[in-house]
Amino acid sequence: MLTLVVLLPVLAAGALLALRRLPDRWALWAWVVVAAADLALVLWMWWRFDAGGDALAYEAKVRWIPTVDAAYHVGVDGLSLPLIALTAVLFLAAALWSLREGDRPRRYAALFLFLQTACLGTFAAQDLILFFVFFDLSIVGMYFVIAGWGHGNNRRSALKFFLYTFVGSLALLLGFIGLFLGGEERTFDMVKLTANPPLEDSPLLGGLVLLALALGLAVKTPLFPFHTWLPDAHTDAPAAGSAILAGVLLKLGTYGFVRIAMPMLPSAWQQWAMVAVVVGVISVLWGAFAALAQADAKRMIAYTSVNHMGYILLGLGAAGMVGGADTGPRTVATVGAVYQMVSHGLLTGALFLLAGVLWSRGGTYEFRRWGGLARPAPLFAAALGVAAFGSLGLPGFSSFIAEFQIFTGALQAVPVAAIVAVTGILVTAALFLVAIQRLLTGPTVLAAVADGAGDAVVAGDAGDEQTAQGGRAATGSPRRTRVEAHVGAHTGHGHGAPDGTGHGHGAPDGTGGHGHGAEAPRGDGAGDGSRPRTQHGRFADLRGHEVAAIMPLLFLSVLLGLLPRPLLDVIEPAAATVVQLVSR
Repeated sequence: MLTLVVLLPVLAAGALLALRRLPDRWALWAWVVVAAADLALVLWMWWRFDAGGDALAYEAKVRWIPTVDAAYHVGVDGLSLPLIALTAVLFLAAALWSLREGDRPRRYAALFLFLQTACLGTFAAQDLILFFVFFDLSIVGMYFVIAGWGHGNNRRSALKFFLYTFVGSLALLLGFIGLFLGGEERTFDMVKLTANPPLEDSPLLGGLVLLALALGLAVKTPLFPFHTWLPDAHTDAPAAGSAILAGVLLKLGTYGFVRIAMPMLPSAWQQWAMVAVVVGVISVLWGAFAALAQADAKRMIAYTSVNHMGYILLGLGAAGMVGGADTGPRTVATVGAVYQMVSHGLLTGALFLLAGVLWSRGGTYEFRRWGGLARPAPLFAAALGVAAFGSLGLPGFSSFIAEFQIFTGALQAVPVAAIVAVTGILVTAALFLVAIQRLLTGPTVLAAVADGAGDAVVAGDAGDEQTAQGGRAATGSPRRTRVEAHVGAHTGHGHGAPDGTGHGHGAPDGTGGHGHGAEAPRGDGAGDGSRPRTQHGRFADLRGHEVAAIMPLLFLSVLLGLLPRPLLDVIEPAAATVVQLVSR
């Protein structure tokens, strides 16, 4: 069953590429059907999963490279099953979001299906070589998503993403080889390495192997100071790509810490746990303050991911403080860290899709080019408000359950670090409130073409449009009037600027072709620094496919915030096992 879940998407991708005569619209709907079927299989697995069992569930093992005891070995437990379910949910959301994709939709759908298999395989893998193969395939898949369907400086951002994460994966491979050579059995089997940890009698070598693993996983997560690829990759990726990058691919790094580094190198993790705590706290603060300083909505959301990944590392670092806390608090911190992986995927995935709405309507993410959107787009405003309040950790959302457990568990082990990290919550609250104020309140300001760069359109009397600088009217005091702009409605439904700049789908003459224009400066989407070409009219509120993609993610976050027990019942036994393994 697990093998079917992992391989079904890539098999469907091959079929889509082989059926060249399949209409583009049918290809997109086929993607939705396959993603929905995969999610149904995962839910069936969840229904039959025994959280209290000691053995892996749905385990399958086939010999692959017998000379190094590497195998196709997959299985799930309480750590991987929630992330597999999260992956299935987010890829279905991406499929629904992309139903109106007009640029090579068949290849687009096939690429995302390939990427889904890579992510599912990483979470299901119980062999280090198999883990590494799927881990690297996820890098390749996301590279082509950004380079082929992104906008702005997408090719540069894709290359930066690939180089950073690929170099990190090489460090990870060195760590895997170190585990193989340091073990008595000379195996890459993760179950065997966990049961009989290598390098326990060699603290120096164990620390070096942990360093290699940590470097590779820190780049992928990403953590400070290895996060510099993230803002550019997110800003220039298509909306669906950003949602998958933040919601799923970043979790491959944090999952690697809890699945590989902690249980396979328990003594080294204990020895260097305080370093993990410090890096986690720095990531929390750096990500929050950097996000607060952004003038671009998508870059702001990207930096909040660094902040939230810092909380996860804080919880996992606290789990290694064996001498500073009892088993109970350290288990709570670990449960909170895994819960945060799921929560962040849901909320940040929704936020990036909402940022994609801004791009599809106006070709820009800049705060100063938008304002007062609550009047023309109440559904968009409501969804953004829910996602923002959920991300800042408000009670009633999944993020509150996660962060509450992380801080509760960390307070006994590392009280000073936990108290300092609370500052990150305050800054996160401030930045999301500022974002809501900029985008949703005040006079209605819409991204539009103007003579001077940086101009915007503000609603005025009798539907007049007045030029404004930075969201302020140049003359007069305009009232809030429902003047809306659907930017580039005639250019297609992709992610590119309506004038054909970046990698959009509109032809340079705005006729709806599939041309690719010049690369654009950050956040503008226009090669000359001016606004993208705009067709004034309605600023469309969330459309049906956007509602279908975004609202279930927000609903699940609220559901997990109000009824956390079903997910906690799955995570807690596995987290307790990890803490016991680290305490050896």
